[in-house]
Amino acid sequence: MRRSSALAAFLVLVATGAAPAQTAAPDADARPDGHGMVGEPLEPGANSFTEAQVKERFGRMGFGEVKDLRKDASGIWHGTAVHAGQDVQIGMDFKGSVAAQ
Repeated sequence: MRRSSALAAFLVLVATGAAPAQTAAPDADARPDGHGMVGEPLEPGANSFTEAQVKERFGRMGFGEVKDLRKDASGIWHGTAVHAGQDVQIGMDFKGSVAAQ
């Protein structure tokens, strides 16, 4: 619950422009597997995550209705999802770091 609240607060700050788009509270949104955090800058690289794995990871982080996933030429997955009742643009790099706007 705490992680969902922190993520929701982060998304509100990003949506209102009150915080830089790539910032999150330290350790607030650390992934359970220890890889990546919400709000980390996405880095290009060889991405071995499958579409199913990306959807599953976003789902564990509280993003619902993940759709339109595509991997760009720099290896970053992009798509849309619903979080806290709002549509957001999401991305995940080869490290598992996630950005949402």
